[in-house]
Parts: sequence; C-alpha cells; structure tokens
Amino acid sequence: MRKIIYTCGAVVLTVLYPIGTQAQRQVNDSVLNRTVVVEQEYNPNIMDASKINVLPKVEPPTVSKKTVEYDTTLMPAGDMPASTMQAYTGIENQPEARHGYARLGYGIGNLDLRANYLFNLSKNDKLSLNFLMDGMNAKVKSPQFDFKMPEEADSPEIKIDMPEKWKSYQYHTRAGLDYVHAFKNTDLNVAGNFDLRNFNMAPSSINSRQKFTSGDMRIGIKSTTDALPLQFHAEANFSLFQRRFYYNHYDATEYTIGIKAGAIGKISEEQYVGLELAMDNLSYSKPSLKSNTFVELNPYYLFENEEWKIRLGAHIDLASGLDNKLHVAPDITLQYTFSDSYILYAQATGKRHINDFRRMATINPHSDCDHYNERPNATYERINAALGFKMSPVDGLWFNMYGGYQELKNDLAPILLLYQHYVLEGNENPQVIDPNNYRHFYRICMENINTSNMYAGAEIRYDYKNTIAFTAKGIYRNWKASEKEKNSVLWFKPAFEADFNIDIRPVSSVTINLGYQHLRREKTEGINVNTISNLNIGGSYELFDNISIYARINNLLNKNNQYYPYYSAQGINFLGGMSFRF
Repeated sequence: MRKIIYTCGAVVLTVLYPIGTQAQRQVNDSVLNRTVVVEQEYNPNIMDASKINVLPKVEPPTVSKKTVEYDTTLMPAGDMPASTMQAYTGIENQPEARHGYARLGYGIGNLDLRANYLFNLSKNDKLSLNFLMDGMNAKVKSPQFDFKMPEEADSPEIKIDMPEKWKSYQYHTRAGLDYVHAFKNTDLNVAGNFDLRNFNMAPSSINSRQKFTSGDMRIGIKSTTDALPLQFHAEANFSLFQRRFYYNHYDATEYTIGIKAGAIGKISEEQYVGLELAMDNLSYSKPSLKSNTFVELNPYYLFENEEWKIRLGAHIDLASGLDNKLHVAPDITLQYTFSDSYILYAQATGKRHINDFRRMATINPHSDCDHYNERPNATYERINAALGFKMSPVDGLWFNMYGGYQELKNDLAPILLLYQHYVLEGNENPQVIDPNNYRHFYRICMENINTSNMYAGAEIRYDYKNTIAFTAKGIYRNWKASEKEKNSVLWFKPAFEADFNIDIRPVSSVTINLGYQHLRREKTEGINVNTISNLNIGGSYELFDNISIYARINNLLNKNNQYYPYYSAQGINFLGGMSFRF
C-alpha cells in the first residue's frame, strides 16, 4: 500500500517556502495542499562504490611463477667443439612504461577529459597527479509520473505535467594528487582529492539545480616487509561535502574526521590474527543536524594454505549521537580449493554503512531534503550469507555460481513528496475548488526501512590470448520489507540484473567492444517502472605508437532509462576522441 499523507492549510511556509512564495504573488489567493508520499529505495547499477554488494568475494587460487635456471657449467674438456658458448645470465630490463596519459573526447552534448602523470621524483619518492572531467548537456525524455489517489479521497488522478523533452545537464570535475615516500620497511602516503558536480533537477522538481563540492585529505603509513613482527597500516583523514541548492535554504556542509588502523601478526606458517579499527566523526554547518561518532572494530583469525582459506571474525559497530546502539555482525569466510582451479566457498558477513552526504548523493543525487531536519540512520547489514562454487575447467575460462540471503536494518529509501496545489476561485466563494487549475511540484527525501532479499546469480568470464574477452553475469533478487504495508517502497529495487560485455582484437591495433545492460525493478502493486535496456558499441584504433582514436555509441535502442528515480538518462548518444601516452 502506498503511504499517503494529506496536509491542508492556507499557506504552508515551513515546508514549502518557495511554493508559498509563488502563491503569495497572486492577489487574494489561497492554497489547499494535498501531498502523496511514495517511498522507495534504489541501489544504483552504475556506481558500485556505494552499493551494499551481495556478490560473494572469491579469491581465485594463485600460481607462483617458477624461476628459470640456466646451466652455466662448461662442457667437459675434450668434447667437440673445443670452445663452447656459455648460457646467457645477464639481467634483462623491460622498457620503462610511459608515465603520462591523456584522453580528449567530445560528442553532441557530451564531454570526456582525462589526464594522469606519474613523477618519479627519486628512487624512493613518487607523485601522481590526475584530472577528470565528464559532462552532458542535451535534451532528454521526461520521467513519467502517474499516481492514483485512493478511492476514499475526493480528488482526480494525480499526474505531473511535464514537457515531452527537457534540457538536462550535468558536469563532474575531479582532481587529485597522491605522494608516496618509501622508507626501508614502511611507506608514507599523503593524498588529496577535489570533486565538483553541477547538475539540474527534473522540470517539476521544487529545486531547479544543485551543486556538490567535496574534498578530502589523508596521511598514512603502512609496512612493506615481512621482516617486522606485525604487518600494520594507519591513516588519518579529513573530508568535507557541501550541498548547495539554488532554489531554497536547505544548503548544508558535512565535515568528517576519521582514522583507520590495522595490524596482523603471524602465529605460525599458516595462521594469523588481526585487528582492524575505524572511527569517523561527522559534524555539520546546520545546527539542526546532530554530530555523530561511529567506531568499528574487526578482530579476526586467519588460516591459509594451498587448499584452505578460513577467516573467523566479527564486525563490532558502536555509535553515538544519531544511532546510539551497539551492532555486531559476523565476518566468516570459508574457501576450499581442489584440483587447482575448483573452489567451493561460503560466507557469513555484515557491517555498518554510514549514510553520510556522500553515500546519499551516490544513491540518489537528486534528493533535495535529506538533511533539512536530520540525517537518516546508518544502514546495518545484519547478515549476508552465501554459498557458491567457482571453477576453471580450461585456461582462461571461469564459471561462478552462488546464492544467498541478505538482511538490512535501516536500508536507505528515497521517497517522493508530491505536492498538488489547487488554486481557490475568486473572493465570492473561496471554498470552491477548480480541479483544472492547479500546480504540481515534488521533492525527493530519504527514509530508513528494514529490508531483506534472497538472491541467486551466475557469472562466466573468458579470455583467449588477449584476442577475445567476454563477461556475462546475472543476478536475481526477491525483496521483502519488514512491514507488509511498506512493500510499496521496493518498487525501485533491482529484481533482476544482467550484463554482457565482449572485447575483440582482430589485430593488435584495433579493439571492438559490445555491451548490453538489462535491469528490471521489483514489481509492486500499482506502480510500474520501465526496464532499463542499454545496448552500446565502441572501439579504438592505434593510429601511431601511443596515439589512439576511440568512439562509442551508447543507448543504441534509444530507451527512456532511469538509473535514478524521476531522472531520465540520455537517449542514443555518441562520444569520440583521442588518447595519448607520453
């Protein structure tokens, strides 16, 4: 069932200040607000960094390279010929890889710029600089809205009137540096990143556009040799994330100070014990948002040999402020390798995922009121249990089949707040409503819900002599909400995902790529979302040594795909350019 909230009043300034301002511009006008709330959550398909991944982690067996030994003994005296050439035992040096890379691409309304350079300042000092910018500015199909009011509500069917197409744009700029100094037994690392993202909202959103500005700095040290009794790493970091809206007063900045540390020690040739520690403190520029501190402990025991890998541990999560509770989840992995390339594995894991501004913007960047009063609670993966089998019957070919169960507390669900504004007619009878005279606006917020899902998936990979490589994978999920009346929030959950990708190199200088993405959402009563169907093709050609041209056509089927709720992606589009190594 859809959760429906009706709010009635003359003017609702505290919730809809911008809309209230518009209404005040009409003389002797009053407003009746009817609000439909549809809750849903979306686990994005193209931004893996933020996904709570249900795919089990499997480490394939590694085969150590054997050292080539040369026989340098001279032939016995008296053998013919009298003089024999010795085996070559000199050191072979491979040519040094190029340190710089640049890519420049452009399409109708699309931009692609990338650059990276590695400076070898000295034998022990390296500095890497990178810059990325991509963007889109084009007309796209409008997202479709079709919500029916319940029968007991005396109002017509609600639709948001949008143009068939609207001007959409988004530009994303990133820059970073990474410095490493190598001591005798440790590495010192200093790094920083800057991120700027500008984009507009859909036409009938209460906000016209947003801007995200973020950055982070970190300094850390880690051991690099087995000579020390403990292998360790430690890091201190600082980051900020600012969200700016160009239509209302919901701007806010989030500051995070964190530390990460860990150590692992060997108790025998095959046994280890370790401990990982992480702490994050979040504070905000708005007084209405509470500061939070999160602490995570991960003690574990590890047994590893040629056949077995066993990890027994736990994730212990503590929090103060927003979610002042203790959560404990398992950290157990069993992996058995037989016949060199057949792996049977099982896992039972879980952990906390902080729903900070970064994660919320990754799940749905078009949300515009997450932090008005308070931020959502952290999501706790109580359990992610899986059983699977992976095998490689021939060289270059891998199969992976798995299935499992996942349970999430305080899963993050973007919800739609739909505002229908009827303008009351005239001064003579101010209570008469003209259903043909109204405006529609919407906002997208975040809400916590408890969810679970059963899943099963398979994957196949094949690589033949760097000439042909393809990957095909699919995963099916059956989602449930903890409360039956909240099942409607699942309508944007991925129910079935399939991806296919193939790279072909007919000659060494030419690469052809073909890919297809399919994503079907969970079915819920009364709400349908179009299935994502994205077919793309691309290729590259090396014109000269270290100079190549590339081109790509995306969404060949010209579908109205929605990777994020209420925001359509581009139709068929083209991007091409040149890349350089220097």
